Amino acid sequence: MRDFNLDKLTRENVKGLSPYSSARDEYVSDGTEMVFLDANENPFSNGVNRYPDPQQRSLKSVLAEQKGVKTENLLLGNGSDEVLDLIYRAFCEPKEDNIITLPPTYGMYKVLSGINNIENKEVLLTANFEPNVDEILATANNNSKILFLCSPNNPTGNSFTAAKMHQLLEEFNGLVVVDEAYIDFSPQESWVTQLANYPNLIVTQTLSKAYGLAGVRLGICIASEEIISVLNKIKPPYNVNELTQQRAKERVLDIDSVKQEVSKIMIEKEALSKVLLQVSFIEKVYASDANFILAKVDDATKRYNQLLEKGIVIRNRTTQPLCENTLRFTVGTPKENKQLINVLNQINN
Repeated sequence: MRDFNLDKLTRENVKGLSPYSSARDEYVSDGTEMVFLDANENPFSNGVNRYPDPQQRSLKSVLAEQKGVKTENLLLGNGSDEVLDLIYRAFCEPKEDNIITLPPTYGMYKVLSGINNIENKEVLLTANFEPNVDEILATANNNSKILFLCSPNNPTGNSFTAAKMHQLLEEFNGLVVVDEAYIDFSPQESWVTQLANYPNLIVTQTLSKAYGLAGVRLGICIASEEIISVLNKIKPPYNVNELTQQRAKERVLDIDSVKQEVSKIMIEKEALSKVLLQVSFIEKVYASDANFILAKVDDATKRYNQLLEKGIVIRNRTTQPLCENTLRFTVGTPKENKQLINVLNQINN
């Protein structure tokens, strides 16, 4: 982004804010045994009677090492949805500013724009599910604060062309949020490696997909120290609870198990894609860099209901732009995928 100035993008009321200073911000333990009488906690130990580290230092140190960044480049949230909401609240003035999204894409961008009273300018992806760069830049105006790029994209599964992404990062005069919820399943390199080149770049990731921790809710924001500093001003003091921090650290440290599971999912996805192509009512199977497959069928609502009646729950995406009569299949375990294939064969008429 040319002449990037974060101060111009930050909301005026946020600039002057001082973040809430909690008891655990004012005293950071160095491991020395202390008597804690500062935070009005219940003193009887049960493992969670103390407030969690508001900056998640131990977990961040592991994540920072794995992702090749400094801890100052990280903000953790109660799922990626909280991270996204904080970005809106820090940089978008209600009733004045707008964001740009590229349907079909993750639905929470639109929901959060409504919650925060921010106009959502939609620019449809092209027929082959790529960003329409010229249309995006033509749609943007002086109040366009954020462009959301979900890559690999949900629900289409494809990664956007790197050249288009570079052009948007260079020419969009605002923040570019690259949502990498599915990056661990993709052969593409994470855009975290480009942080030094683009001060307007924000990358969001999650432990809900490849790491198998959807139930603990842990979202990751990776950006410049300046952007993270602004977000830290407005984040709730104890937004990531102690149990989440402990469980997330255990899983992140067990990276070999994560890689093995991802590898198994990828093998299953390839096999499932081939089988889906043999089903008569499936007209097209789209290439995917994620842990799901989007398929075009003859009648999405009919086939969705047939699968549901047989105990298989998938997503009907037919209401999404460019996704008429499409179904999205998450890749399950070998046993689950076999069940799906059996049911598809049963209704294959």
